[in-house]
Amino acid sequence: TMPQHLLLTVALRGDEPIASSLTVYDADTLYGRYWGALEHVPCLHFETAYYQPLEFCIAEKITWFEGGAQGEHKMARGFLPQKTWSAHWLAHPGFYDAVEHFLSRESNGIDGYISELNEHNPFRDAPR
Repeated sequence: TMPQHLLLTVALRGDEPIASSLTVYDADTLYGRYWGALEHVPCLHFETAYYQPLEFCIAEKITWFEGGAQGEHKMARGFLPQKTWSAHWLAHPGFYDAVEHFLSRESNGIDGYISELNEHNPFRDAPR
Protein backbone atom coordinates (compact mmCIF):
# COMPACT_ATOMS: atom_id res chain seq x y z
CA THR A 1 0.00 0.00 0.00
CA MET A 2 2.94 2.35 0.33
CA PRO A 3 4.02 2.98 -3.31
CA GLN A 4 0.71 4.56 -4.30
CA HIS A 5 1.15 7.05 -1.43
CA LEU A 6 4.57 8.33 -2.53
CA LEU A 7 5.34 11.19 -4.87
CA LEU A 8 8.91 11.42 -6.13
CA THR A 9 9.71 14.65 -7.97
CA VAL A 10 12.96 14.48 -9.96
CA ALA A 11 14.84 17.34 -11.60
CA LEU A 12 16.87 16.36 -14.64
CA ARG A 13 19.75 18.00 -16.48
CA GLY A 14 19.37 16.35 -19.84
CA ASP A 15 18.75 12.71 -18.96
CA GLU A 16 20.60 12.84 -15.64
CA PRO A 17 18.85 13.34 -12.29
CA ILE A 18 20.37 16.22 -10.30
CA ALA A 19 17.81 16.70 -7.50
CA SER A 20 14.64 15.21 -6.10
CA SER A 21 12.06 15.44 -3.36
CA LEU A 22 10.07 12.63 -1.77
CA THR A 23 6.63 13.30 -0.32
CA VAL A 24 3.98 11.05 1.21
CA TYR A 25 0.26 11.61 0.71
CA ASP A 26 -3.20 10.31 1.40
CA ALA A 27 -6.61 11.49 0.20
CA ASP A 28 -6.46 14.72 2.23
CA THR A 29 -2.83 15.65 2.91
CA LEU A 30 0.55 15.69 1.21
CA TYR A 31 3.50 15.64 3.62
CA GLY A 32 6.71 17.18 2.31
CA ARG A 33 9.69 15.46 3.88
CA TYR A 34 12.89 14.77 1.96
CA TRP A 35 14.92 16.73 -0.56
CA GLY A 36 18.41 16.37 -1.96
CA ALA A 37 20.58 17.57 -4.82
CA LEU A 38 23.81 16.57 -6.50
CA GLU A 39 24.59 20.16 -7.44
CA HIS A 40 23.44 23.63 -6.48
CA VAL A 41 20.91 25.19 -8.84
CA PRO A 42 19.26 28.40 -7.56
CA CYS A 43 15.62 27.88 -6.55
CA LEU A 44 15.61 24.20 -7.56
CA HIS A 45 14.74 23.24 -3.99
CA PHE A 46 11.52 25.26 -4.20
CA GLU A 47 10.58 23.79 -7.57
CA THR A 48 11.03 20.16 -6.53
CA ALA A 49 9.97 20.38 -2.89
CA TYR A 50 7.10 22.90 -3.10
CA TYR A 51 5.91 24.04 -6.52
CA GLN A 52 5.65 20.64 -8.26
CA PRO A 53 4.09 18.93 -5.21
CA LEU A 54 1.62 21.83 -4.94
CA GLU A 55 0.60 21.30 -8.57
CA PHE A 56 0.10 17.62 -7.73
CA CYS A 57 -2.15 18.60 -4.80
CA ILE A 58 -4.26 20.79 -7.06
CA ALA A 59 -4.55 18.11 -9.75
CA GLU A 60 -5.45 15.41 -7.21
CA LYS A 61 -7.71 17.68 -5.12
CA ILE A 62 -5.56 17.17 -2.02
CA THR A 63 -6.64 19.93 0.33
CA TRP A 64 -3.70 20.18 2.73
CA PHE A 65 0.03 20.41 1.96
CA GLU A 66 2.15 20.00 5.10
CA GLY A 67 5.48 21.51 4.05
CA GLY A 68 7.58 19.93 6.78
CA ALA A 69 9.45 21.27 9.76
CA GLN A 70 11.76 24.29 9.87
CA GLY A 71 12.38 27.13 7.49
CA GLU A 72 11.19 30.70 7.77
CA HIS A 73 11.50 30.87 3.96
CA LYS A 74 8.37 28.72 3.75
CA MET A 75 6.16 31.59 4.96
CA ALA A 76 6.88 33.53 1.76
CA ARG A 77 5.54 30.53 -0.14
CA GLY A 78 2.31 30.28 1.83
CA PHE A 79 3.29 27.77 4.52
CA LEU A 80 2.45 28.96 8.00
CA PRO A 81 4.34 27.61 11.01
CA GLN A 82 2.87 24.39 12.35
CA LYS A 83 3.97 22.25 15.23
CA THR A 84 5.15 18.87 14.01
CA TRP A 85 5.89 15.64 15.81
CA SER A 86 8.33 12.85 15.17
CA ALA A 87 9.30 9.56 16.78
CA HIS A 88 12.84 8.43 17.50
CA TRP A 89 14.40 5.46 19.24
CA LEU A 90 17.55 6.25 21.20
CA ALA A 91 19.36 3.15 22.42
CA HIS A 92 21.75 4.77 24.88
CA PRO A 93 19.91 5.71 28.12
CA GLY A 94 22.17 8.70 28.80
CA PHE A 95 21.59 10.08 25.33
CA TYR A 96 17.85 9.47 25.69
CA ASP A 97 17.82 11.43 28.97
CA ALA A 98 19.82 14.29 27.46
CA VAL A 99 17.50 14.57 24.45
CA GLU A 100 14.40 14.38 26.66
CA HIS A 101 15.77 17.17 28.88
CA PHE A 102 16.63 19.34 25.87
CA LEU A 103 13.21 18.85 24.27
CA SER A 104 11.35 19.73 27.47
CA ARG A 105 13.19 23.09 27.52
CA GLU A 106 13.02 23.60 23.76
CA SER A 107 9.24 23.17 23.46
CA ASN A 108 8.49 26.41 25.33
CA GLY A 109 10.82 28.34 23.07
CA ILE A 110 9.30 26.78 19.96
CA ASP A 111 5.77 27.74 21.05
CA GLY A 112 6.89 31.35 21.45
CA TYR A 113 8.73 31.33 18.14
CA ILE A 114 5.69 29.96 16.28
CA SER A 115 3.54 32.71 17.82
CA GLU A 116 6.09 35.34 16.80
CA LEU A 117 6.24 34.05 13.23
CA ASN A 118 2.44 33.93 13.00
CA GLU A 119 2.36 37.67 13.76
CA HIS A 120 3.76 38.04 10.22
CA ASN A 121 1.15 35.79 8.61
CA PRO A 122 0.78 36.96 4.98
CA PHE A 123 -2.89 35.96 4.86
CA ARG A 124 -5.97 37.84 5.96
CA ASP A 125 -7.75 36.17 8.82
CA ALA A 126 -10.84 34.38 7.56
CA PRO A 127 -14.14 35.38 9.18
CA ARG A 128 -15.17 32.97 11.92
